[in-house]
Amino acid sequence: MDANFTVMTLDAGGTNFVFSAVKNAEEITTPVTLPAEPHDLEKCLKSIIKGFENIETQLHDKPDAISFAFPGPADYLNGIIGDLGNLPAFRGGVALGPLLKHRFGIPVFINNDGDLFTYGESKYGLLPKLNKFLISKGSSKQFNNLAGITLGTGLGGGIARGNNLFLGDNGAAGEIWLLRNPLINNSFAEESVSARAVVREYVKHGGTASQNIQPMDIYKIAHGNAEGNKNAALESFKIFGRALGSILTEISTIIDGIIVIGGGLSNAWDLFQEEMFKTMNGSYTNGDNKISRLVMQVCNLENEQSLAEFASGKNVEIDVPFTNQKVSYDPKKRIGVGRSRLGTSNAVSLGAYAFAYNAIKNEWQ
Repeated sequence: MDANFTVMTLDAGGTNFVFSAVKNAEEITTPVTLPAEPHDLEKCLKSIIKGFENIETQLHDKPDAISFAFPGPADYLNGIIGDLGNLPAFRGGVALGPLLKHRFGIPVFINNDGDLFTYGESKYGLLPKLNKFLISKGSSKQFNNLAGITLGTGLGGGIARGNNLFLGDNGAAGEIWLLRNPLINNSFAEESVSARAVVREYVKHGGTASQNIQPMDIYKIAHGNAEGNKNAALESFKIFGRALGSILTEISTIIDGIIVIGGGLSNAWDLFQEEMFKTMNGSYTNGDNKISRLVMQVCNLENEQSLAEFASGKNVEIDVPFTNQKVSYDPKKRIGVGRSRLGTSNAVSLGAYAFAYNAIKNEWQ
């Protein structure tokens, strides 16, 4: 990758916009924070322009691109933002990408945070670090595909295939929040895999409802570090893990790759991971027979023993029919699930940087 390639980025929240610039996969400017002005479109757009102008003044050379995550729904491929819940000023389609391209005279790329989180982890985070680890252990196994999951207020996702971010023909690949809910009939996945799901299950199982109770509060209760119903807190995360495991199972049947988990709720890994892996490595009942839910074994990349088994595989040597030759192969199909190695926000930023570089490089070719 060109060490001089520079991208201006934006972390777009519902309250504030945080602007920065990345060069050689490192932040090189002092971040600039400006109010989002969510209810006034003109003020919001002027805030975005001003933020990038402030970052541009910190750079010694003209940046190569602007690339960032922005809430949807949107036509990301064309930079058109639709009706946003947390930025209500955006209504009826706003040509944000074309506006910024016209103002700054450089390519502009907009994606959702789940996609860019995944791409960042595929280029600089979990995927390359895991492959490097496998080589260090003498394993010939390497992984090229990554599904990224963000757990928080909502359920986000993305898919990296090989060296590229898989966006789909409508720029809508990885919208996993709309998968069928495994626990609630006629509902979508996010209703059981989100912050509100943890709170709902806590109250349902005997926890006291509070106007401001958050999953972090329930996490502390589960660990005995705050007052509340500990059993209800533990149960809420177990149910969360069960639902998440079902969703990841469905994803794995299609992707057959590594899964990386980020977002605020990933910090509760110790409370939901057991049920998640139990579900993924579980089975279906077909009459008197049991059928594994996945062709592959799912390994815990955060567990030392599981990681060692993941690396070692099961190499065997077999004869080549009608010859004196032998070949070795590894019949143990396996994938792994682990946590973000970069941190969610940093992964999104680096994903935006890598996406812009890859898009421009391919365009030049």
